Amino acid sequence: MSGTELTLGKAINAGLRRAMEDDPKVLVMGEDVGRLGGVFRITDGLYKDFGPDRVIDTPLAESGIIGTAIGLAMRGYRPVCEIQFDGFFFPAADQTFTQLAKLRARSEGRLTLPVVIRIPYGGGIGAVEHHSESPEAYFTHTAGLRVVTVANPEDAYWMIQQAIACDDPVVFLEPKRRYWDKATVHTGGSPAAATPMGAARVARAGTDLTLVAYGPMVKVALQAAEADTEHSIEVVDLRSLSPVDYDTVFESVRRTGRLVVAHEAPVTSGLGAEIAARVTESCFYHLEAPVIRVGGFDTPYPPSRLEEHYLPDLDRILDGVDRSFAF
Repeated sequence: MSGTELTLGKAINAGLRRAMEDDPKVLVMGEDVGRLGGVFRITDGLYKDFGPDRVIDTPLAESGIIGTAIGLAMRGYRPVCEIQFDGFFFPAADQTFTQLAKLRARSEGRLTLPVVIRIPYGGGIGAVEHHSESPEAYFTHTAGLRVVTVANPEDAYWMIQQAIACDDPVVFLEPKRRYWDKATVHTGGSPAAATPMGAARVARAGTDLTLVAYGPMVKVALQAAEADTEHSIEVVDLRSLSPVDYDTVFESVRRTGRLVVAHEAPVTSGLGAEIAARVTESCFYHLEAPVIRVGGFDTPYPPSRLEEHYLPDLDRILDGVDRSFAF
């Protein structure tokens, strides 16, 4: 099947466009998403084609953005909210955690909240704190939110459409340092026929060790697997962070007997800790070594000239692999 060469950012744009063409109730809203096309130009061209009633430039008020989206969703719309940077989300935490995540359960299912919150996250672009953080654990700890992240343009195109079609609120995390990565995207078919939004993907098959990653770290994990010529490393791209497709993770670990989890967020209380606990509970007698976690340091995000030291890289992942095989 032929496809189109797209960057990850352009794939999200194309997915948004298709969702808006298919459903007039889909709206895009956020700071500078209209005429400017967003700080990363992800919504570029949508304002021109769909107009100000469907591509809405909001005030600089994240709480207001999410609060308005909740009201729109309750009236039958499907709003897609853009938060400019990961660290800018927190003014909207109250609306997201105490209202958006709870209303469907509070109404005993009478209300659906099809709100998508798009958040560029992670480091690697030479920016300062509040522009480079990885807050995914806040969202995955909150019942009622679905949390997904993409690692390649193909997933970006289909998963944004699946997120918009979902009747639950979805936090859609976009790895900003991968916005310019290119790959072939197959745009034929329907979102329902694509890989389900909640399913993990085996990005590289292997037999000796399972390496779990997501979002911006998938590319680094694949590079590490290629660089280790002594072992056969299987790379699992989680894709969905809440709920996690543990069946795929468990099946891999039961075959390989070893697990390394890598993410940009600090190791302490990161998603890797939950995965390590679940694997230990369910795969204990298959493990040949403790689960190893590789992540950021327990410090505020550093100045840009230090971020290469802060962010997990190929060498730190390979060190985690070596520690696993040392047992």
